[in-house]
Amino acid sequence: MSENAVIDARRVPRPNIEQLRDIGLFGGLNDAALEAVTEDIESIDLVPGTVVMREGEHAREMFVVLSGELEVLRRSRGGAEGRVALLGPGSWFGEMSILDTQPRSATVQSVAQARVLKLSAEHLDRLYRRDQKAYLMVVLNIARELSRRLRVADGMISGFLDAIYDQNLGFSRPPR
Repeated sequence: MSENAVIDARRVPRPNIEQLRDIGLFGGLNDAALEAVTEDIESIDLVPGTVVMREGEHAREMFVVLSGELEVLRRSRGGAEGRVALLGPGSWFGEMSILDTQPRSATVQSVAQARVLKLSAEHLDRLYRRDQKAYLMVVLNIARELSRRLRVADGMISGFLDAIYDQNLGFSRPPR
């Protein structure tokens, strides 16, 4: 977790491969690759209200939800903070910081007792050096999830634009 985050967490034993097998991020990895992932991964218990990351921070780590619930919050230009997503077991977040060097795009905090795994860019680099096929599968799984999220966002934007046309202009948007 980042330096600026409010940390009220407890480190717990590392996960086993059975816990990772059903998480989409690790889809396509064999048992040997899953075992390599668990070697130096950090597992953290969170109490409700724990801020895992803050919007605007710089970091090079991502998290996988093993149990519990976390909320994703975004701040508006006016400073109001609102929930944009709720994450549960098998979800992951913070992956953009692994792929680019931009600041965090959202704040994530636990809303219930939760357990997360912390994967740093260095951890994934070690996976790359040990098993390039496993590394590529993880990166491909991240890309698939980012693509899915982009499709959802596109649908939301399209619905928003349709509502603007209907409510403010009094007619439907021209066909696409």
